[in-house]
Amino acid sequence: MRKVIFSHIALFTANMIYALNYIFAKDVMPAYIEPKAFILIRVLSAAVIFFIIHFCFIREKLDRKDVFYIIICALFGIILNMLCFFEGLSITNPINASLIMITTPLIVYSISCLIFRHERTYKKFFGVLLGLVGSALLITDGKFNLQINHIGDLLIFLNAISYAIYLLLIQSMMQKYRPITVLKNLFFVGAIIILPIGYPEFLNIQFNLMPTGIILKVLFVVLCTTCLAYFLNIYAISTLQASTVAFYIYLQPLLATFFSVLWGKDFLTTIKLLSAFLIFVGVYFVVKRRPI
Repeated sequence: MRKVIFSHIALFTANMIYALNYIFAKDVMPAYIEPKAFILIRVLSAAVIFFIIHFCFIREKLDRKDVFYIIICALFGIILNMLCFFEGLSITNPINASLIMITTPLIVYSISCLIFRHERTYKKFFGVLLGLVGSALLITDGKFNLQINHIGDLLIFLNAISYAIYLLLIQSMMQKYRPITVLKNLFFVGAIIILPIGYPEFLNIQFNLMPTGIILKVLFVVLCTTCLAYFLNIYAISTLQASTVAFYIYLQPLLATFFSVLWGKDFLTTIKLLSAFLIFVGVYFVVKRRPI
């Protein structure tokens, strides 16, 4: 029971980091660092950090039979996830991207039910739908005037699918290995694949022209958004169902709005309060455990 509580705290913290990331990463890209170069910095830095932690504190090795499985997880959870999101975001608008991204919990829940035959409960499905509606209202402010960008929106949707598949695939690895062991290998594979893709843009970065504030935001994205948030999510998935982990994505626009209001960049409205209510009710239905 205690581990379950810690897992929910970990998920809340991870999604609070993601909410802050929307604010910080936007200031970095593309003015100072282009998307592929930023992905390279994130993945390579995380690979080095997790390797050092694993080398110093953990003596656990990956079985050879699991190497290919980890490569598949890295493709879905790091490479396709990050590349599709950043490339899609660059050619579509943020509202479309945000709306498509919040379909991830629904995708995870659907795959869990149809393929893995998990979590077939009406209450959880109702909670997922409530969270989806609440997040959609919050992102659009109740105005669904969308301009469809076929390629950009398709890339964001592929990102949502790839992350959903990653959450479902990685769960079995968390039953066998410690989180750092899994993350070290995931980001090692990711770094090898992303290096030739992001290196040309990396050469264009002018680090000497970056203000101190931008450097600190880059460090936040690397240390918190990439390393810490990935660790917290993968720790939580060792205890909770993948759809519950994915459901916390609905908290990201809510937390981003909270920070914007707190810092005077936004203000409360009836739509925002209604959205918050729907999301929290959805959280209740998803998180509530069935009596034993």
